[in-house]
Amino acid sequence: MAGVAIALSLIGGGAVAVVNLAPDASQQPLRQVVESVSSLSLPSLDTTKKLQLFRTDTTRSSDTAESLLSRLGVNDAEAATFLRNTPLARQQLLGRAGRVVSAEADENHRLLRLVARWGADNSDQFTRWTLQRQDGGLTQSVENAPLTVTTRLGSGTIQTSLFAATDDANIPDNVATQLADVFAGDIDFQRALRKGDRFSVVYESLEADGETLRTGRVLSAEFVNAGKTLQAFWFQEPGSKGGYYNADGKSLRHAYLASPLAFSRITSGFKMRFHPILQTWKAHLGVDYAAPTGTPVRSVGQGVVDFAGVQNGFGNVVMVKHNSGHTTVYAHLSRINVTRGQGIAQGQTVGLVGQTGWATGPHLHFEFRVNGTQKDPILMARESISVEVSAAARDAFKRQIAQSRTELTAAASVQSTSAE
Repeated sequence: MAGVAIALSLIGGGAVAVVNLAPDASQQPLRQVVESVSSLSLPSLDTTKKLQLFRTDTTRSSDTAESLLSRLGVNDAEAATFLRNTPLARQQLLGRAGRVVSAEADENHRLLRLVARWGADNSDQFTRWTLQRQDGGLTQSVENAPLTVTTRLGSGTIQTSLFAATDDANIPDNVATQLADVFAGDIDFQRALRKGDRFSVVYESLEADGETLRTGRVLSAEFVNAGKTLQAFWFQEPGSKGGYYNADGKSLRHAYLASPLAFSRITSGFKMRFHPILQTWKAHLGVDYAAPTGTPVRSVGQGVVDFAGVQNGFGNVVMVKHNSGHTTVYAHLSRINVTRGQGIAQGQTVGLVGQTGWATGPHLHFEFRVNGTQKDPILMARESISVEVSAAARDAFKRQIAQSRTELTAAASVQSTSAE
């Protein structure tokens, strides 16, 4: 009966424990087996092939022939002498910063081949200079080739300044300057930038043989300033010069820039103040910007130079006449870069910051006059008009910004960095 009960429990799905009835492995005797094996057949090494060393670097303004070659891992007196005695090498490499140079050397660090590349800022071509060892001697060759344009993405967060944030995000200074110019009509980078502001940017990279020579144009950008999102898209209508527009097709290039200096700070606004020289309260009919001597001063709008010279307390001063009876004044300049009657484009440098006339320190005094009456420059810049994309180009504009928005989204996903 007990056996029948056990059998029924197994058939009914009862729990079953499995017992290992094999001998305990720890009690088994050990045996050592020794067998001879043949060695693996490895491919024979080519000991006749010589070692070649490659290195790429960028020239410095302090470079001599020896220091440049040494940094490239080359120890070759003949090559150093060739560089010193070659006019093109002296002009374009030695003592010139920013040239991309690649070197190839043998196992004894003797130069086999050196290639340098450079290009003019306004050219779509680059120059490739090659120094090569042939038949025991060194020969040179020069050729021109087209630059390759690629697209790069970047993003960052403002902690102290725009340049600090772009530096930390490995974005070139030229791109930071373009960002400031693009949004100059909407953001006063002297006083409106906030900690935590964010930006994303898509820009061109101009390359020679895979090496970046310089950056090109900013293609699209987004800037979040004090919680307000601004976007800019480069667009060029057929037969036009091209410019930056928002997503609605409205130009970001207002009639007047928000500031005559790219980067500075306001020390005295359009209001009553205690005059530091006259020692009395007086209406300040302009805006003062603190900046080091030599800082470029740009015209806030297109116009014609009405006066360029010395005038009383203004010292060296430039006055630019614009449309609708508008005139802008740039005073206390250390240097004047324009002449009376000269046509001026928006953003063009009219002089350099200085301390001439009645000035207690280097700064720019800036005025905006309407029919001879001073107005608040900040308000005038905000109220200035801008143009829109024409009806004929609307469809092309919409197609382009659809692609640009996709690229901007990708740029924003790039890890943002902060500059402490």
